[in-house]
Formats: sequence, C-alpha cells, structure tokens
Amino acid sequence: MEHYYPTLVITGAAAFLLYINTFDADFAYDDSRAVQKNPDLLPETPIQNIFYDDFWGTPLVNSGSHKSYRPICVLSFRLNHFFSKLNPWSYHFTNVLLHSLVTVCFTHMSSVFLHRTLPTLIAGILFATHPVHTEAVAGIVGRADVGACLFFILSFLSYRQYIYYRDGYCDGSPKEFSSPEATPHRNKRLLYLFLSAVLATLSMLTKEHGITVLGVCIIYEVFVHQKISPKAFLQIFKQKQYSRLREGLLMLFFCSVGLLFLRFCLMGSKPPEFAPSDNPAADSKSFLTRTLTFHYLLSLNLWLLLCPYILSFDWSMNSIPLVESLGDSRNIVTIAFYCGLLYIAIYILKHISHCTHVTPELHSTQHSSQHNSHNVTHSSKLTKIHRNGTTESHHHPPRVLNGTRGRLKNSAESANHQNMTLTGEDNRSSLDCIIFSLAVIIVPFIPATNLFFYVGFVIAERVLYIPSMGFCMLVAKGAEKLYFHYHSSRMCRIAIVVNVICILVSFTARTFLRNQDWLTEEYLYRSGIDINPAKAWGNLANVLNSQGKEKEAEFAYKNALKYRSNMADVHYNLGILLQDQQRYHEAIESYKTAILCRPKLTMAYLNLGIVYSLLDRNDEAEKSYLNCSSIDITGLRDPRLHESTKISALYNLGRMYADQQKYQLAIETYNKAIQRAPSYYGLQSIYNMLGEAYMKSDDEAKAEFWYQEALRVKPDHLPAHITMAKLLSRRNQPDKAEKWYLKAMALDSTYKTAHQHYAQFLGESGRHADSVHIYKQVLETNSDDFELVFNTANALRQSGNYTEAEDFYQRAALLNPQVATAHMNLGAILHLNGKLEEAEKSYKEALRLKPNDAMTKDNLAKLQKLMQSQAARVAGRS
Repeated sequence: MEHYYPTLVITGAAAFLLYINTFDADFAYDDSRAVQKNPDLLPETPIQNIFYDDFWGTPLVNSGSHKSYRPICVLSFRLNHFFSKLNPWSYHFTNVLLHSLVTVCFTHMSSVFLHRTLPTLIAGILFATHPVHTEAVAGIVGRADVGACLFFILSFLSYRQYIYYRDGYCDGSPKEFSSPEATPHRNKRLLYLFLSAVLATLSMLTKEHGITVLGVCIIYEVFVHQKISPKAFLQIFKQKQYSRLREGLLMLFFCSVGLLFLRFCLMGSKPPEFAPSDNPAADSKSFLTRTLTFHYLLSLNLWLLLCPYILSFDWSMNSIPLVESLGDSRNIVTIAFYCGLLYIAIYILKHISHCTHVTPELHSTQHSSQHNSHNVTHSSKLTKIHRNGTTESHHHPPRVLNGTRGRLKNSAESANHQNMTLTGEDNRSSLDCIIFSLAVIIVPFIPATNLFFYVGFVIAERVLYIPSMGFCMLVAKGAEKLYFHYHSSRMCRIAIVVNVICILVSFTARTFLRNQDWLTEEYLYRSGIDINPAKAWGNLANVLNSQGKEKEAEFAYKNALKYRSNMADVHYNLGILLQDQQRYHEAIESYKTAILCRPKLTMAYLNLGIVYSLLDRNDEAEKSYLNCSSIDITGLRDPRLHESTKISALYNLGRMYADQQKYQLAIETYNKAIQRAPSYYGLQSIYNMLGEAYMKSDDEAKAEFWYQEALRVKPDHLPAHITMAKLLSRRNQPDKAEKWYLKAMALDSTYKTAHQHYAQFLGESGRHADSVHIYKQVLETNSDDFELVFNTANALRQSGNYTEAEDFYQRAALLNPQVATAHMNLGAILHLNGKLEEAEKSYKEALRLKPNDAMTKDNLAKLQKLMQSQAARVAGRS
C-alpha cells in the first residue's frame, strides 16, 4: 500500500528518537516507591504476589492499600529487574520502545478514519511528540498508561476485525446471512471477538481506565459502523434484524460488567482513601465548591492538550486554587468549555440524523446513492483491501478520486480533485472521525472526572495519554478540512501548512526540553516550583539533603513550610536534617510539629525517641517509643513502612533498657518485637541484641543461641560475627574469637566497625601496639570519626604513649565538643602529662556538660589538691 508503511516508520521513529535523551535519566518521584522499593520486583518474592498486591507492592486486602491494581505493568517492571536489577537505563528504554510501538499502532488506527496520507502522518507525529506524554514516557511509572494504551488500541482493532468477519467482507463486499451462525469464517469471527475481550482485560490490568475501550467499541459499533441514530438505538434490542449486531454488543456489555465486578471485588468494600492534599476539592465540605472546581478541572485538562506549555510533576495541594463561588472569573472558562461541547453535540446529532442509513447487514437489499456534484455511485458499505491484507475503513463508501482506489490517499492527489469540494461521503467520513475521536477523548477520561468516585489527584498528565489519541485525530482532521475549505486561496493553504508545521515543531521542542526536567529529581522538582511550590520545595529539599547540601536543604524545607505549614513529611524530614547536625532541641520541635500535623506518623515518634535518648531524657524517650509501637496504622498509606517502624521502636526501646542495664526489660521488649514483627521484617538485629542482653545477664547459652539465630537469618550479618567473637573472648577462647573478628573484618566494607572491635580486642589482650596499628589504619579513611579518634587516643594511652594520646584527645574534643567524656579524658591525659591548668579547664568543661559525673568530680578534686600542694611547695621554697 502506497505511503502506508513509510507513514508508520516515520511516526514510530519520531516517537523513539525524540525520547532518546531520557535513556540516561535516573529514577524520579513515584519511581522510588513503584520500582526501587517495591518488594514485588525482587526475585525472592513469589511471582504470584503481583496478583494479590497493588501497584506499590502493598497487599490489596490491607486497609492502607492504594487499590491501584496493575499486575501487568508490575510484571514488566519485574522483568526489567530480572535482567538489569535497578539500572534505570533499561526501564527508560522499555518505556520509549513501548511509546514508539503505541505510536505505530495509533497511526494505523487513525488511518481508518483519516484515510489520506498527510492527515494520518500529522496525527501520528502529533501523538509521538505531544509534550503532555512526557510524564508517561519519561517517568517510569507512566508505563502503566503507555501499556494500557497499547492494549486499548489492539482491543479496538481486534473488534474491527471481528466486525469484518461477522459481516462477511472477506471479498470486499458485504454478504447477507440469516443468523450469526450462518456467517462464514465463524471461528475467525469468534476468535477476534474473544481476542478483543482479552486485550481489553489486559488493558485494564495494566491500568484501570483501560477497561473503557469496551465503551469506545460500543460507540464505534452503533454510531460509526452501523450508523444508527440515537433515536433508533433502542430498536437494536427489539428487532430481529439486529441479531448479529446484538452479538457483539452483548459481549462488550457482559465483558464490561464482569471486569467492573472483578475490579470492585479487588477494591474491597470501599474505595481507597486519599490525603486531603491529594485532591483538595474532594475534601471540601461545600457541594458548590466541589462542583465548580471539578468542572473547571475538565477545561484545564483540555487546555493541557491544546497548549502543553506549563507542565508539572504534581498538581496537588494548592497548585490549582478551588473555585469557591459563582462569581469566580474562572467559571467563564468552564462555561466556554461546555458551550463548545454542546455545539459539537448538536452538530453530531444534526448530521448523524441526515447521514443515517440502514446498513446492508441489517436488510436484505443494498442501497446506493447518487451525489449530484460528482455523479459517484457507491454501495453504502464497502471495504477496501490494502496491499498488506488489512482493510481500510469498512464503515464508509470508497472514494473514487482521480482513479485511485484501494490505498491510503495522498492529500496532494486529493487536492487535484476537479473542484475541491467535499462529497456527502466525505461529510459522513468526517462525522465518523469526530464521533470516534470524541469517544476516545471522553470515555477513557471518565474515571478521572471524580464523577463516580474521588481520585487521588487534581490533574495527572499521564492520564491524558489515551485521550490524547482522539485529540490528535481531531487536529489532523481539522487541518485537512481547513485545507480543502480554502482550496481557492493559495495563501490560506500555505498558512494552514505553516501553522501545522509550527505546531509539530513547537511540540517537539517542548517535549525535548521537558525530557531534560525528568533526567534527575533535582531538575524535576526545580521545574515544579512555580506550579506547586510547597510540594516542589519539600521534595527538592530531600534531594539536596541526600547530596550533602545541608544549608540549601534547610532553606528548601523552610521555604516549603512557608507555602504550606501543615506538611508533616516536611517537618519530619527537617527534623532528620537537624538531628544529623546534632541540633537536637530544634529537631525535637520539628518532630513534635510533624506529629501534631499527622498524629499517626510513626517515623516521627521513633526519631523523637532516638533524640530524647541521645539527650539522656530516657523517660521521654521511653514514652515516645511506646507511643510509636502502639499506633493503629489502619488505613495508612505504605503500611509496610509503618509496621516496620513500630518494630524498630521496640528495638530501640530494648537497646535503651540495655544501656540502662535493665536487661530483663530489654529481653522482654526484644521478645515482644519478635512476636509482632511481620514476615518481611529482618529480625537479625533484634536476635543479635537479644543475645547481647542475655550475655550481659550472664546467660551465655541463650546468648549464643540468639547469635546463631541472627546468623541463620542473615549469614553475613556483621554485628552477629562481632558479638560471637566477644562471646568466645569472654570464654577465654582468644584464638577462636580472633577468627570471628577476622571474618567480620572481611565483611566490613566500610573498613571501620569490625576493625575497631578487633583493635579493642587486641588492646584487651595486651597487644597494644597491634591495637594502635589497626586504629591508625582505619583512621586513614575515617579521619573525622569522633568515636574512632577517641578510641585511638585510649589505645595510645594504654600503650603508654601519653604525648600522642594527648593529640588524639584534643582532636576528639574538637570533633565533638558536646561530649563530656571527651573533655574528661583530655583532662586526665593533660593531668598525667603535667599540664595542670589545661587539665582543670577540660575537667570543668566536662562538668558543665555533665554536672553530676562522679569520676570527673573526683579527678578534678585530685587535680586541685595536687595544684594546691604544688602551690604550697612553691610558696615554702620562696
């Protein structure tokens, strides 16, 4: 078929090449939870879990589940993970490949309604380059929309093939049969009908709104293929002559009902719950506000298709202020939107009545009509066979233009028609295109309208991926109509061509630039500051903090809170930043505010307890840990994280009890954590700490048992190797202990923890020189580590090297001036080195930080007594 394959190649290549610059992109935004942290992608997770969990890896039966059931998409992620783990390149490559394939399929589908080469090419390139697709293609989670669109198109094309065999168009002309069973190629007919249903199911299982292809097929069958007017619609279910039509419609209807029933069963007894910030209008108590805002949002979605200049990774919160009154000027936009829809509806109803005729499969005679202007006689329904064996439109009469027939028309050929006016056939063809295009725009978008249930977003650009197909076809058809309308004005036709080229070029440039925003999370969040500043600043702060840019991150957190002060996550993340900077009192305030904003934020309780414990405010820490462990997480998003946090709170509480030498309480707390821990929680740390508590309680047998349990659960668990070594050392088995330390050192990728413990073991064994050697080795890569510097100083002191020990104690005190023991030990070494006045200053600083420390008081008393004694001797000599 002339121009057919080149058109597919050009549009597919355009879609692929335009997104090549996303191959180097990282994971961004929702990719973290859907891919990087999704347990269903891991090989150790049973593959059947994909069909019991939601899109984010949470069991559907869990009250906190998002209820987004997309197992086909998750399965594709799992395949990516199987071949490339978490290498983002393969995920992005798959997305771009899918988009290219969808573009080819769309171009083929649009040729059914556009017929000519250039309009089809325009529609295909417009779809390939539309900037609103960037989120779906450049964002990995957008694969759900791209994949659903692929199955959507294939389901529709399969239904067209079903019609082709059902109505007997195998030789290019319709046949008459008394019943569906009498139709030849019955097996092929039923195969395509079944295939259409299967593909619709796959579309829904890739993303929920894929089910709407069944509704589009119904509209196509009734109003486009059968050309039945709305007034005659009910006759389908009454008259015998419509028996073959009812076959397809009943399948579509029962398939829709079955899939909807399946979806509701998976959803459970109620729809998912979303945070008020996700969809502020849905949370409004005012019916007027909800109504006005939801209708205004429809016009905004259309505007994104028309002018996709302003795009954002997130449109939640206050990015679009609520329409709260009838006097809001934005209602004018809504009114204009509905006036446009009303005009189109009236146009369709008016022309569908004029163009409606009874199709040959419904009556025993074929009708022909005569167009006076062209004197073209045609059968009301013929099928053109392409050279590749596929059919062009079989829902309209064939064109006879300049002797060309049976191929996709070139617009230049058509322009040479004797007087460039459209025939009645062209009018019907245009009407078919309009009806189908509007069906593709409207029907798949219905689930996102908040009409039947509230959704968890205000605007989601990737949701427009499927509806944009109808939009692209309308634009292409409109351009063609305008070109033919101004056949007498060369300047007008040039202007139309130039405008179409400008649109395609500007869309291409905008998409290319928007792809750059999706390369990294930092670029993405910076691009969204003007649209959704609260969300963008908050997310940008997390990125900056992970990069070690603490000052910039703090500025970003506080900026986010200026726009929206009740964001619990931002307060919590700011608390972490402050905690890492040892600004503990400020961190406490941030955690408390986070809890005030969201009383069930388990992580805030956990970190608050940790900070209290660091400040020796143990009673408050205990209360915070217990509060965290008892929170009811029903209905919370990401229940796995919250459940794990509750167990971590018990773990930290047990450690605090152990540090206070309340070993029995520690053992009870660890056992409680073990009993409550979910299957996905790694228990090796709790087992190991339980073993330590038993060892400190002088129950070595139980200690060894729990150490072995920790190693059974995780054979490379470093702390368990170290505690086993300590146990053997305690049993006076130094050779065996040293072997465990050496194993631990082999596992210690940080070249730090195990080495420190081994150095300490060497020091306790009297091998002080070896101990100092190991400490200094570790210091080469960890020179700013307070604990390491402090322990090196201790080892030097024990080896008798007081001079070098003094230098290391000085370094330790400078590294962490808030630690009392650093100043106390510095005072002690200065005391030993005879630097009494400097020692006194260090002791006093230690007492300022820890006023009731008995050892420091005792050392200071001894020092002052010595100083007084020396002063007395000096005075006696004088």
